[in-house]
Amino acid sequence: MASFDTYQNKYNWAALERNDGILEIRLHTNGESFVWDEEPHDELASLFRDVGDDRGNRVVILTGTGDDFCNTIQPGSFSDVGRATTWEKIHFEGRRQISALLDIEAPVIAAINGPSRIHGELLLLSDILIASDTTVFQDAPHYTSGVVPGDGANIAWMGVLGPNRGRYFLMTGEELSAEEAKRLGVVGEVVPREQVLPRARELAAQFAQHTDLMLHYSRIILTHEWRQKFAALQGYGLMMSGSAINNVVNGGASATASFSESINARIVS
Repeated sequence: MASFDTYQNKYNWAALERNDGILEIRLHTNGESFVWDEEPHDELASLFRDVGDDRGNRVVILTGTGDDFCNTIQPGSFSDVGRATTWEKIHFEGRRQISALLDIEAPVIAAINGPSRIHGELLLLSDILIASDTTVFQDAPHYTSGVVPGDGANIAWMGVLGPNRGRYFLMTGEELSAEEAKRLGVVGEVVPREQVLPRARELAAQFAQHTDLMLHYSRIILTHEWRQKFAALQGYGLMMSGSAINNVVNGGASATASFSESINARIVS
């Protein structure tokens, strides 16, 4: 079993605070908006395992820093994605991230503070999603960037949007506003940005009034179908992504150049 003091300051990109059993995880990059990078890709599973192994965490709030939740990829990250050894690492880490997140036996509330264009499945697997009115959802790193959307984005987005609507979202690079996301059932509430975290804390305090068994077993049963789907499909999808990735790295940029920069450019444009 983990204890909070052993991992509170363990991660460079996550600020952790706990009060009365309510754990807040605030992702960041050097204190500013969280930028997707190889380090958290490697260590997210460890963070989620620490959180899940600590029975003192009765409710979890996941949020970001600044004006967006996760909107860009660190330039230079994931640059050798055309190599089999690199993709084996991505395959290993990606599966562990999701399984560790879903193994957290405490309700998870996503307090989405702004645009989320990178790995939105980490938010979609929360039990409650509260979105800022500035939130925009997009699956930027995959289909429109020439990458098979098989790392789990396919499972999560087709799960919440439905098969046909989900395929449209993934294959066109569609942007969903916060209000449209609410209409489609992606998020539960949309509030002004300054109210996102207070609203998440309000719900967390309500949930924390229940017994531990109520909280743990509710999380387990309400995420059971997600665990089944990801266990059955994510590894297969990741390998399909890796098999096709050479089309990206050999189609213009070299395998050591700016794969991440090309994705960021598409986001900006």
